[in-house]
Amino acid sequence: MDLTLTTREADGKTIVAVGGEIDVYTAPKLRDKISELVATGSYDIVVDMHEVEFLDSTGLGVLVGGLKKVRAHDGSLRLVCNQDRLLKIFRITGLAKVFVIHETADEALAAG
Repeated sequence: MDLTLTTREADGKTIVAVGGEIDVYTAPKLRDKISELVATGSYDIVVDMHEVEFLDSTGLGVLVGGLKKVRAHDGSLRLVCNQDRLLKIFRITGLAKVFVIHETADEALAAG
């Protein structure tokens, strides 16, 4: 399974819609996209994970690294996820307390 990334701007934030599997093979693509956005001045990023079918520890590491990058610029990285199997991964790893996780992209945008 491949990884698809689609970006768009909304309310001063950059939304990255992710689809497919975020694993050891595809995670570098997401890492590069986040790095590219931060390098071009996008510090408020919403990662929409509605279409993500699989997430492993490498993918989690990329998200944590992205969070550190935007925080270095007083930015934010919010996640959009409503799939129980992915939310469970965030809870088990303790990352549910690190990331702000919303059910919808609109909710993430409205959160400020």
